[in-house]
Order: sequence, then structure tokens, then C-alpha cells
Amino acid sequence: MARTTNATARSGSGGFGSLYALFSPVPLFAVAAVLRIVMLLYGTWQDAHSAVKYTDIDYLVFTDAARFVAAGRSPYARDTYRYTPLLAWLLLPTAHRRLFEFGKVVFALADLVAGWLALRLLRSRGMEARRAGAFAAIWLWNPMVATISTRGSSEGLLGVLTMALLWAVERRRVAFAGVVLGLGVHFKIYPFIYASAIVWWMDDERMRGGGGGGGGDGGAEGKAKKTPTLVEAAINFVTAERVKLAVISLATFMLLNVLMYTIYGTPFLVHTYFHHVTRIDHRHNFSPYNILLYINSAMPADSTSASLHTESLAFLPQLLLSCVLIPLVVAKKDLATSMMAQTFAFVTFNKVCTSQYFLWYMIFLPLYLPGSSLLRKPRLGITALLLWVVGQGAWLQQGYELEFLGHSTFVPGLWLASLAFFLINCWILGIIISDGAQGPPVHEKLHTE
Repeated sequence: MARTTNATARSGSGGFGSLYALFSPVPLFAVAAVLRIVMLLYGTWQDAHSAVKYTDIDYLVFTDAARFVAAGRSPYARDTYRYTPLLAWLLLPTAHRRLFEFGKVVFALADLVAGWLALRLLRSRGMEARRAGAFAAIWLWNPMVATISTRGSSEGLLGVLTMALLWAVERRRVAFAGVVLGLGVHFKIYPFIYASAIVWWMDDERMRGGGGGGGGDGGAEGKAKKTPTLVEAAINFVTAERVKLAVISLATFMLLNVLMYTIYGTPFLVHTYFHHVTRIDHRHNFSPYNILLYINSAMPADSTSASLHTESLAFLPQLLLSCVLIPLVVAKKDLATSMMAQTFAFVTFNKVCTSQYFLWYMIFLPLYLPGSSLLRKPRLGITALLLWVVGQGAWLQQGYELEFLGHSTFVPGLWLASLAFFLINCWILGIIISDGAQGPPVHEKLHTE
């Protein structure tokens, strides 16, 4: 009887071992690649056979802009192209009819590269390979991430840039970090929020190697130190590494902008940057500003109400949280969690909030979750996940009735759904900030394969 029990236990253990083996690097990325290949093939079939297309409308904008560039014209000749010309340049092969899906493949590959960088960051924290793979799978095997990329959204490229930026900072590769930060801000603007957290994190002791890559208190040695005056603290804050990061990132950003302005002129500035200050997109927008934007979009451009630019005030709480308060509280404790919280706040408080933007913070989940209270307290984690999904579902149900069935659900249905989802996200943001303020748990050093 005992022999049978032991055999059963070994069999069960072997079964879990086989499943756990999927988190080794080769099967981990093989499953992620197959998932995206299947979705690309399915998307091609749906586009050919269904009235509801799989391909995202944004991808049609990207590829149209690429065709304009291939013809020697400006990408901004395509209405609603609001991106850097670099994206249209990257998708130039799609100008050939047989390579229309090229961009989707690039975006899907970017998902894999972002996941690989996240895996490297986890391993650098001393995490065992398969456990690190299990957390990386949160991004790599996530059907939402795969769907958005294979439909033709470029958010995977932002995942690569943010993970590369975090990797470079934690490795003290300041010059490379500056280049990536400048490129990221040129590409999508929002990565500028990370500058304050990185600069605050880069204290002199940490940059000499005293602090751990994921956070910590910068190598404090416990001995009493004289409290510096305000002037001394300001002088000490201006370190060579901080100046180097600022100069290189600003130079990269400006060189790219000067190049694009030289080629495309004022339309580059208007569509890539200025548009986002006063944009009033109200479709597919989870933001509680949605109804206000809808009302403003119906106002004449020269009306008094429109001239107030109420929607522009949305930047005040958004930037205060993501650029000032969160970095001050979290960055020195745990840089990755700070960047996660900053991005989460930026998306939550943004006046335009679409499903694609969720990927901006989801790339940080593999780095945040291992020590988070969402995992330490399963009931809390499950509740947060369910509320986040249900909140989206409630909004999408109202949005479906509005856009597909033609029912006017703006008030109270869509507005209440937007407020509910906003409050859910604020609650989750509070959990993330609380976790980050406590600092990362002390991981036991595991063997590195």
C-alpha cells in the first residue's frame, strides 16, 4: 500500500514537473511564438471571410502612411496618422501587397523580445530559470497581448523600449539608457515619465554598486551621517551619471526631432506632439473624461466652451502622480515597481484610455508580481483581477450597444461604467504604490543556470 502511494506521489510530481518544464526558455518562447502564429493565420482568415475585421484600424493607418513614404510623400498625407515617421519607415515593406502582414510579424516579434528582456531582468534578481519563465509567461502567453500585437498595434515596440531602458539603468549602462529614453520619448511621448524615477534612483552610492538592481535603500551602511543642508543636498544631487543621462537622452530626442522636422516640416510637430495636448478622441475610450470629450467634439472650434480646453486640464493630476509623487515615494525602493505604478497612473488618469494602453503597464507585471501583495494574498489578487475584468466588460457592453446597436448609452450607462472602471483602477494603483513603498522582498540567492 505504501509502495503504491509513493508511486502515485512520484507520478503526480512528475506531471507537475512536466508542466513546470514548459517555463524553461525554449518551450516558453516556442509556445509564445506558436500562439502568435496561430492568431496571425486566424486573423488573415477572419479578414477574408468576416464583415468584422480582425486587423486593427490603426494598422491600416500605419500601412497607408508607409505607402505614402514609399511613393516619396509625407506619412502625414494619411489622415489620422499621429505617430513618428520612424514607424512608417519601419513598415515600408508593407507597401508591397504581398507583404501587408509584415508589420504584424514585427510587432509580434517585439512581444517576444520584450518578454526575453523581462526574463533577463528576473534572472538578474537571482530568480531560478523556470520560476522566472513562469512570471515572464504572464506577458508572453497572455492572449490579450498577443491579440493586440497580431491585430497590428505597435505597443509591443514600446514594451521592448521600456524593458531595454530598465535593463540598461539597472546595469548602470547610462549612455545606452539615455539613447533608449530619448528614442522612447520620440516614439510615443509617455516614456518621459520614467526620467524622474530613474534620476531619483541614480544616487551616488547606488551607481557605485552599493544598491541592488531592483531597488533597496542605495547601499546605506547604517553608520550615522551628518544631515546635509539644502544647498549641499542640491549640489550632491547633480552627479556625473545624472548629467550624462540627461544630456544623452535630450540629445537623442532632439536629433531625431530635428531630422524629422527637416524632412517633414511643421506637420511632423503638429501630428506627432501638439495633437496629443488637445485631442478629443471619444471612441473606444474607457476614461471618465469620455462624455466630456464627446460633448466638446460637437462644439464649434471657435465657441467659448471649446476655447476653455477643459480636456487639457486632465494632464494636471496625471503628471503630478506619474512624474512627481510616485517616483518620490517608490523609485528608491523599487525602480521596476515605480515604473509600473507610474505607467498605471498615467494610463488611468489619461483623458484617452484604450485597451492598447493597458500593454504599457502589463509589460511590468512579471517584475512587479513576484513580491506583490496580489500574490502574497491570493484573495486580494483574485478580487483585483476579477474587478478589473468585470469593469472592462461592463464598459464594453455599453460601448457595444452604442456603436453596434445604435442605442444611446452615454448617460447613465457608459458614464457610470467609465467611473466604475476608473475607481477600480485607482484602488489597484493604491495597492501597487503600497507594495512599492515597502520595497522589494529580499530574494534568497538561487543558483543561476
